[in-house]
Amino acid sequence: MSKQSDVEALRSAYQRDLAEGTDRFFEPRRTTCPWCASDRLTTRLRTTDLLQHKPGAFVLDRCQECGHTFQNPRLNETGLEFYYRDFYDGLGEQKMSGTFGGRTRMYQGRARSLVPHDATPKNWLDVGTGHGHFCEAAREVLPGTAFDGLDFTDGVELAAREGRVERAYRGAFPDLAPELAARYDVVSMFHYLEHSTDPDRELRAAHEAVRPGGHLLIEVPDPESRYGRLLGRWWLPWLQPQHLHFVPVANLRDRLTGLGFTVVAEEHAEAHDPVDLLAAVWLALDHTAPREDAPWLPTPPGAPQKALRAALLIAGIPALIAGTLLDRFAVRPLSRRLRVSNAYRIVARRD
Repeated sequence: MSKQSDVEALRSAYQRDLAEGTDRFFEPRRTTCPWCASDRLTTRLRTTDLLQHKPGAFVLDRCQECGHTFQNPRLNETGLEFYYRDFYDGLGEQKMSGTFGGRTRMYQGRARSLVPHDATPKNWLDVGTGHGHFCEAAREVLPGTAFDGLDFTDGVELAAREGRVERAYRGAFPDLAPELAARYDVVSMFHYLEHSTDPDRELRAAHEAVRPGGHLLIEVPDPESRYGRLLGRWWLPWLQPQHLHFVPVANLRDRLTGLGFTVVAEEHAEAHDPVDLLAAVWLALDHTAPREDAPWLPTPPGAPQKALRAALLIAGIPALIAGTLLDRFAVRPLSRRLRVSNAYRIVARRD
């Protein structure tokens, strides 16, 4: 079946979902910070879905007390299902698999960040593993380590079939943690925590799954990156509506310490992914030009819309090239000094 046939087959279901509007996809707005319970909140960002272009508007609030940034109002279970649908799976599976599958060097760098603290872990659980590409790449760095994967999507089952993980767990980590108690030398959460509805519960699950003396690796977007302010809604790590929480590094350090971990490493430049300017240009172009057909649109775009999109994207090629060059050769070497690292990584040992 062609992609166009797939789109048409899904269109009626999406239109039924949207017939009642998007307000039903959200919980009531919070008046206190989910991290520290302060009521000193301010709006940080208003935006739309800039990747899939599904209908809806999203707000990120920032706590003036602790700096935690979070989606407010937050998507409810129905909303999460709607906005995740066809993003990592379904229509988006092939695209996302190609995107994540081509980042071997980055994945190996993540694995190497553990080596100074444990060069020979026996087993490793990657939480939020998706299609298991990190585990496949990390095995080259740590060939003696058994890598398992956990995810709430069917991607983890694909990872097992493809041999990227030895064992696949499908479901919510906090629900599965009791059966994994003290089983793993390493638990990793690479760009997972920001997707969680309850980050604190995920951290407690990690403490349960890691054996005493084992390690937890966490990598998340850095809400204190200057790019977050400079690029505004065009900063890719905001990724609305999928990203629900943005935890400042000091907050995460303190919470891990309180749970019984010792933070042994904090990395910023090493976790930086040099795509900010390129992504900002692409998001702006893609927002300006009518996108390709999608089932959440009432009708397919016509020939004039397609021609306009093609013309705008062609006109934007010089800006895309400039963004790529600046990202990789001008900004990347100075990312820590300029405080534009778009992510940070923490290695913590369970006491």
